[in-house]
Amino acid sequence: MTRIDFHVLPEDSENGIALTACQLCEKAVAEGKRVHIHAPTQAAEVDKLLWTFRQGSFIAHERLGASTEEPRPSVLIGDGEPLASHHDVLINLDAEVPGFFSRFERVLEIVHGDAASRAKSRERFKFYRDRGYALETHKLTTP
Repeated sequence: MTRIDFHVLPEDSENGIALTACQLCEKAVAEGKRVHIHAPTQAAEVDKLLWTFRQGSFIAHERLGASTEEPRPSVLIGDGEPLASHHDVLINLDAEVPGFFSRFERVLEIVHGDAASRAKSRERFKFYRDRGYALETHKLTTP
């Protein structure tokens, strides 16, 4: 069964959701996981940050649908259906639960500190909880 992790940013956090997604993505790729970043409105920002978010960092990635050539990079970014090859980790940057979330071993939800984002994340949390998914909450701290 899919495991769901909520990563809650501090209210005063200057780290955005996209930057946190890059950090979580880096960790998943280091563990040998293939990642689908569901980012309907932030795909371009995440795409750019994966090149530059940390000095000397680079995570092999591409936008969903950009290429059909194999081998695919470890990370795909987009708002469409994930490829069959990328069902290890889903990083959901949408305000809604994607219909395909249960195909993944893990779903990572990132919660920004503002009230509107927290309200939407509570809806997603309730959605998962009401369906019996294993949930974990991680309160992130500002370095």
